[in-house]
Amino acid sequence: MVKTILKIDGMMCGMCEAHVNDAIRKAMPEAKKIISSHTKGESSFLSETEPNMDGLKEAIEKTGYIVLSMHTEAYEKKKFFGWCL
Repeated sequence: MVKTILKIDGMMCGMCEAHVNDAIRKAMPEAKKIISSHTKGESSFLSETEPNMDGLKEAIEKTGYIVLSMHTEAYEKKKFFGWCL
């Protein structure tokens, strides 16, 4: 799995977050766990493969927001171990 993190300028509220999430879904239908935060100016999502960065940037910027940066990193599911005493 790959985690993609985008720094985005122009998000001011929850509706802006929803617009960016929708743009990501359209550009990357296989994206999972899409999260946007207008207070952090950031969006992130998980996918099996690295996204087409140019296509993703274009899709978001068509909605009126500015993509400042993008990067990907390897993602591993967090494991939870319950201990019984």
